[in-house]
Amino acid sequence: MSLTIENLKVVLQKKEILHGISLDMKEGEFISLLGPSGCGKTTLLKSAAGLLEIREGDIRVRDTSVVGMPPEKRGMVIVFQDLRLFPHMTVERNIGFPMEIQKVPKDVRKERVKRLLEEVQLSGFENRRVKEISGGQKQRVALARALAADPGILLLDEPFSGLDEHLRQEMGSLVKKLHRERNITTILVTHEKREALQMSDRIALMSGGGILQYDTPKNIFRNPASKEVAEYFGKANYVKGKVKNHRFCSRLFEAEADLEDGNYEAMIRPLSVRLENGGADTVLNITFMGEMAEVEMGTSEGIMFSHMPSRTLEELELERGGQARIIIEEKEAAWFRIEG
Repeated sequence: MSLTIENLKVVLQKKEILHGISLDMKEGEFISLLGPSGCGKTTLLKSAAGLLEIREGDIRVRDTSVVGMPPEKRGMVIVFQDLRLFPHMTVERNIGFPMEIQKVPKDVRKERVKRLLEEVQLSGFENRRVKEISGGQKQRVALARALAADPGILLLDEPFSGLDEHLRQEMGSLVKKLHRERNITTILVTHEKREALQMSDRIALMSGGGILQYDTPKNIFRNPASKEVAEYFGKANYVKGKVKNHRFCSRLFEAEADLEDGNYEAMIRPLSVRLENGGADTVLNITFMGEMAEVEMGTSEGIMFSHMPSRTLEELELERGGQARIIIEEKEAAWFRIEG
């Protein structure tokens, strides 16, 4: 199912939480609502599901407005952070509960639960009670229960937040696999940048009840709409310069730039800053990060950060206090105009 949100405003306890948000989601897309706690992600999700009243705007499923429609009629199912399973029921009863409400015959329910448990890799767990299984297994049961309702849109409200990193990645892979196989429009609320970048077709980066940028993972990382967006996804280097006749010139590098004449800052990710021996810039600090290393360089433009494989750093034999030459991968630059 496609989902369109248009100029959505939500007020809770006399405070406007969402400020005219608009989003379009194509059928079968995987969308992440990303941002810090309190930015409005869960409010947006609950509003789409019909769990919160909206002040203004429209919510359309397949171009039909669902504003005022009860949640169970919208074709959406939400998996909450706290899962909301029935602890004393068996796994089979928990998963089959939505079908029980829909008065699906018992033999059909039983067969569908069995198939769903296979999909979430919990075959044979039918008769286990929820209180007897692990946190990761509970996540899978909650996911299977959501799928049991055969939703057109699956809403996930930080469902992996209580898991360790390994289980979180495992659950993320499972959700992505089920999304592909079932072609369900999926919306994930998360504050994990890597999770959003790895799983999403598009990301809506939120802040203060609004959307800073709605774009593909590649574009939102490489071509941020603002410095706020750029810095949310990690360290960024900024180099001031001037564009004249479609060429950016600075003391560190020059590059072709399809921009109007004026003063600009080039945003350069640390991965786009290469180092070579033989330069005049100073190595201020080196931080080992496992497979990667961060090198802090002192330049004529101030401090610049470079990220490189640790093995490359060893091959260059760079040490704190030594010198190196900085090479900017100018094709990876993003541009911000300096007004005035």
